[in-house]
Amino acid sequence: MTFDLTPEQDQLRDAVRALGRRYGHSYFVEKARAGEHTTELWAEAGRLGYLGVNIPTEYGGGGGGITELAIVCEELAAAGCPLLLLVVSPAIAATVLSRHGTDEQRKRHLPGLADGSQKIVFAITEPEAGSNFHRLGTVARRDGDGWLLNGRKCYISGVDEAGHVLVVARTEDSSTGKLKPALFLVPTDAAGLTRSKLDMEIVSPENQFLLYLDDVRVPADALLGESLDAGLPALFAGLNPERITVAAMGAGTGRYAIERASEYTATRKVWGGRSIGSHQGVSHPLAHAAVQVELARLMIQKAATLYDAGRDLEAGVAGNMAKYAAGEAAALAVDTAVQVLGGAGMTTEYGVATLLGAVRAGRIAPVSREMILNFVAQHVLGQDKSY
Repeated sequence: MTFDLTPEQDQLRDAVRALGRRYGHSYFVEKARAGEHTTELWAEAGRLGYLGVNIPTEYGGGGGGITELAIVCEELAAAGCPLLLLVVSPAIAATVLSRHGTDEQRKRHLPGLADGSQKIVFAITEPEAGSNFHRLGTVARRDGDGWLLNGRKCYISGVDEAGHVLVVARTEDSSTGKLKPALFLVPTDAAGLTRSKLDMEIVSPENQFLLYLDDVRVPADALLGESLDAGLPALFAGLNPERITVAAMGAGTGRYAIERASEYTATRKVWGGRSIGSHQGVSHPLAHAAVQVELARLMIQKAATLYDAGRDLEAGVAGNMAKYAAGEAAALAVDTAVQVLGGAGMTTEYGVATLLGAVRAGRIAPVSREMILNFVAQHVLGQDKSY
């Protein structure tokens, strides 16, 4: 057992950290407040190969795994630039395509995902069903040599930046007559696909949307994989990387907040000229938050290692635990940073209150803390299913 990164992973961490700090949190906030996207940072990260670290080399990627992509997510977030679409496009879409796409789908999409010139977003959540794919209302029916999709999706990130959306729908199994999940690569400009932007109380350059699919016709090769049987394993192939990279982004955000607060409390002097960080009422909450973030990072490392080793069931447990731990730690770290900075903590200048909405959302999405506790109770502790 080792907790050391490989030399290549160390170099990746250092390089991504340097890139993130060149842009910084002020860039991130300015883009968000202006209603713009982090186009320059995304393009440079793609050009340098960071967006494709988990994509096979034959498609222009780095040939690494989710461990490497988690490093990218964490270090950009630790620089104050938590890019949500890293989770959606490289983590979910690229993984699903790499593991379950057809040869033609991989050739068509993976090179663009690797260099950042293409983005594919992910649509599973629905207004009524949430993320419960057993109750999804979006249905795909055969129409000649293609498919017709109808349904609604909500909280879909980055549709306005993407060329395709990976839609989770349900199709009829001809052998049983039952509906089962399938994934479709739908162009975001497809006829019948419309969107409505959701106004969110989160400072983020990435937008959330409602999607409406009204007789959206796609060709046969829009179905992800060689057959309908690819749907369920493809869906699960994307969920573990999603949880792991969301956790990494949360851990990086927690590191950023603690670093900002520690710099301030070590130099801010009142009451006799001592730094406010010398008082345990200030330093202990920060130290506690730092411990929680570091514990979350350990679980993220474990989850990513298991996933890259192909141990999917174990990675599912560890990934859920990592997401839970990082969501709690990030929220604690940002809230603690705001508190110890006092009034300065609520200013845009000090760059921590701008993350309150994002870390609060991290305890809800992509899977809520309560559903993770249900999962752990059932699958780890052997309790009866509670829902």
